[in-house]
Formats: sequence, structure tokens, C-alpha cells
Amino acid sequence: MARLPVAPTKSNLLAVKEQLAIARDGYDLLEQKREILVMELMQMVERVKLLEADIDKAVSRAYPSLRRMLMAVGRDRAESVADTVSYSYSLAEKRVTLAGMSFSTLSVTLPKRRLAYSYLNSYADCDRVMIDFFELVRLLTDMASIRTIVWRLAREVKKTQRRVNALDKQVIPQTGETKSYIEGVLEERERENVFVLKALKSRNGGAAI
Repeated sequence: MARLPVAPTKSNLLAVKEQLAIARDGYDLLEQKREILVMELMQMVERVKLLEADIDKAVSRAYPSLRRMLMAVGRDRAESVADTVSYSYSLAEKRVTLAGMSFSTLSVTLPKRRLAYSYLNSYADCDRVMIDFFELVRLLTDMASIRTIVWRLAREVKKTQRRVNALDKQVIPQTGETKSYIEGVLEERERENVFVLKALKSRNGGAAI
């Protein structure tokens, strides 16, 4: 590992020691952050798996309900009923805090289900389709929101991991190598100074210099 290009002086040694201490503290904090983010990410992934199972169940209910309705009322009547149904959805940005960090995601507000057609010439199958598909839409909007958070968490984990690796594989070893180098040079200079002082003292017959 190449050391930093600094002169081997006492002032630089103090500066390098401080940099090394900061780098090690930063590594510990980032490692803790990474572990927390990974835990949060794994929990969110579990939520995604549960939602996927719920969505599969909702799909298995909704589309058979639709087929039963078409068989009961016919395509023309189904299209006529569908023309009377109109809903609007509200989308808004939502801030979610996980592991002390704020993430933005989408919040979808579903409208309240209401009777949009007459009791006359309508069937319970129509109501069942509305109920089943409303539940499916609700689950899909929840999934979209959670997947957004999962994607942002995964990106943050990746970014944090890069910083941890940079400190662990480059910054800390390089700074530590520089510290050892400067300490070695200063110790060698100290030994040389002691040797020179002893030599001068010996030439002067042991008199203090």
C-alpha cells in the first residue's frame, strides 16, 4: 500500500494520527449504519414477499369473479355497468424514515367504494367484482410504495458499502502505513542525533555540550 506523500515531520505525524483516528471512527460508524440498513432492507423484503402472496391470492379471486360476472350478466350488460363506474385516485409524495434516514415514496389514496349503478338489472356478481378488484388495486399500490423504499434502501446500502470498503481497503491502510513510515524516520533521526551527541561528547572529553 503506497503511503501518503507527506514529509516525515512531527507536525505531519500528529496530523496523520488524527486522520487515522477519524478514519477508524468513520469506519465503525459506517459499518454500524450498513448493518442497520441491511436489517431494515431484509425486513422490507419480507414485507414484499408477504404482499406478493396476498396479491397472488387477490388475483386468484378477482379474475374468476370477473369471469363469473360475465357469464351471469353477459358482456353487453357488463360494459354498460362499467360505463357508470368512475373513480379518481390521489397520488402524493410521502417521506418515510428508516434507520434514521428519510426516503421518499409515493402515497396512493384510493377512493371509497360506492354504488355506481342501479339495483335493477344488476347482480351480486357485479358487487363481488368491485370488492375483489378494489382489494387488488389496494395491494398493488402498497406494493409499489414498498418496492420504491426497497430500491432506495438497496441503493443506500450499496453506497455505504463502497464507503466502508474504501476506508477499510485504502484509507486506513494507507494512513497507517504513512504513520508507521513517519514514526520510523523520526525514530531513526532521534537515534542519529543521540549518536552524534555521544560522539561530540566523546571528542570533548566527556564535557557537556
